[in-house]
Amino acid sequence: MILEIVILAMIAAFLGLRLYSVLGRRAEHEEESVPQRFDPGEKQPPQSEAPQQAAPLPTPRVTRIEGVMPAVERGIREIAQADSRFDLHAFLDGAKGAYEMVLEAFWDGDRETLRELCDDDVYAGFDAAITAREDAGHTLDNTLVRIEETRIHSASLDGKFARIAVLFVSDIAAVTRDEDGNVVAGSLDDALESRDVWTFSRNVASRDPNWLLDETDEG
Repeated sequence: MILEIVILAMIAAFLGLRLYSVLGRRAEHEEESVPQRFDPGEKQPPQSEAPQQAAPLPTPRVTRIEGVMPAVERGIREIAQADSRFDLHAFLDGAKGAYEMVLEAFWDGDRETLRELCDDDVYAGFDAAITAREDAGHTLDNTLVRIEETRIHSASLDGKFARIAVLFVSDIAAVTRDEDGNVVAGSLDDALESRDVWTFSRNVASRDPNWLLDETDEG
């Protein structure tokens, strides 16, 4: 019995020494400093003591277009300075889309769309033409074949009121039919060149980003 106690005591002492040895080494390693994550020989970049400069203010997004008259370019830049959100290329894309939508709405007699895209005077003109066409029992079977050219014709800023005229050169196949569907004018086989100067306007102080068609003329 005494011999067994002695043997158990020796085993406990031996296990205690092994446990101390393991824990002691781990503690020593945990106290070591963690190496910095840089490649050998790499140095940290020096901290600049110079004060940081403020980022430059954004400039109006106006891109010079070749062939534009100086007066037109001056008007565009005045509009861009008054409205920092103005983007010339985005405006031209929008004007081209509006041109297509207004033509289609007029041909279809869609007064609601025309009311949204035109000011009062232009809408009144379209409305009168549609009414006269309806009274005559005529319908339009027109097709916008292609837009050959879209170009700024003039641009101006009067106070907060901006106006930009755009020249559209397009090919349109125009046909007028009577109430029985018979062709009374035009032909779908021959597209005619159309040159239109449409003027769009907008109050640059307004939160509404939309431009309205406020004048139509032949180019």
